[in-house]
Amino acid sequence: MARGTSAFLNYLHFDVATIGLALFLVLAGGVAKNLDVIRSMESAIPTLSLSAETPVLPRDAKRPARPLAPAMAGALDYVAQRYRLAPEALLPIFETAQAAARERQLDPLLIIAVIAIESRFNPFSQSPVGAQGLMQIIPRFHQDKVLKTAGDRSFLDPVTNVQLGAQILQEAIRRQGGVIGGLQYYAGAVDDEEQGYANKVLAEKLRLEQAPRRKDVASA
Repeated sequence: MARGTSAFLNYLHFDVATIGLALFLVLAGGVAKNLDVIRSMESAIPTLSLSAETPVLPRDAKRPARPLAPAMAGALDYVAQRYRLAPEALLPIFETAQAAARERQLDPLLIIAVIAIESRFNPFSQSPVGAQGLMQIIPRFHQDKVLKTAGDRSFLDPVTNVQLGAQILQEAIRRQGGVIGGLQYYAGAVDDEEQGYANKVLAEKLRLEQAPRRKDVASA
């Protein structure tokens, strides 16, 4: 009887151990599966967040230009109608003028007024003395301002021409101590006591400033 009881207890102990081991394996497998699920969810969350909220642009992708200020948008409409030019063709010029003016601490409409007087928005215009492009820059005087990789046609590129023209205009105004003197220096007419060039540019700037107001009055 003692041997039978002992054998039964040994069997029972073995069976309990076996059942415990089996339960442990089942639980361990369940935990592992849960961990796998959790890991997969964690790895998916950043991907979803990145794609939905923080799109990644290619390194060479160009960021969109800032929208035109209301005064510049009104001036663009005025120029398009006055010179019979497509607004889409003028938009890069106005965007560049606005950005260059912000960088150079100039009035963007002053740059646009200079373009109107110098070239009437013809990017391929050239004067008898060799001044080129929208802002009529003379290449031989300003080669130091052009990147070496820009090429021979850089002065005729509208964006490059406006950027360089804004830099030259800023330097002229700083050198002469004011807008009127700077405009006269820009035109190479410092000796003109009547300041004819500056007066023409400033008169054009005034027309550009008043264009949106005239449009609002006409539509009222």
